[in-house]
Amino acid sequence: MNSAQSIGLLNKSVADELAAVHQYMYFHFHLDDQGLAPMAKLFKRTAITEMGHVEALAERILFLKGDVQLAAAAPVETIKDPAGMLAKAIEMEQGSARDYNGAAQTCGANADAVSKQLFERPVGDEEGHQNEFERQLENIQRFGLSYLALQSFGGATAPEPE
Repeated sequence: MNSAQSIGLLNKSVADELAAVHQYMYFHFHLDDQGLAPMAKLFKRTAITEMGHVEALAERILFLKGDVQLAAAAPVETIKDPAGMLAKAIEMEQGSARDYNGAAQTCGANADAVSKQLFERPVGDEEGHQNEFERQLENIQRFGLSYLALQSFGGATAPEPE
C-alpha cells in the first residue's frame, strides 16, 4: 500500500468537501434571507452531511499518520439566484461522485482496501444530493415563480433526503 498516495487523495477529498460545506452554507444563508426556508434547509442538511464526510476522511488520514489539510478546494461562488445555486450544486455533486469513484479505484489498485471502502461509501450520498437538487431545479423550471412563491409561504417543502 502506498499510504502517501492515499493520504493525498483523502486530503483532496477533504478540500472538496470543505468547499461544498462553505458553498452550501452560503446558499443556505441567502435562500433563508430570501424567504425560501425549505430550500435553505435542504442546503443546510446537505452541508451537515458533507461535514460528516470530512470527519471520516480526516480520521483515515490521521490513522495513516498523515496531516489533515483543512483548506477548501475552491472559493465560494456568490450565486444568489435559486436556479443558479441548484445548477452549481448539481455540478459539484457530480464531480464529487466521479472523484470518489476514481479515488476508490486508485486505492483498490494500491492495496488500500479501507480507504477504497471509505471513498465508496459517500458516493450514494452524493448521488442522492444530486437527485434532490435536480428535482428542485426541475420544479423551478416547470412551475417558475409559482414554485418559489409557494416556498416563500412555506407551502412547498423539500423532502427529507433519503
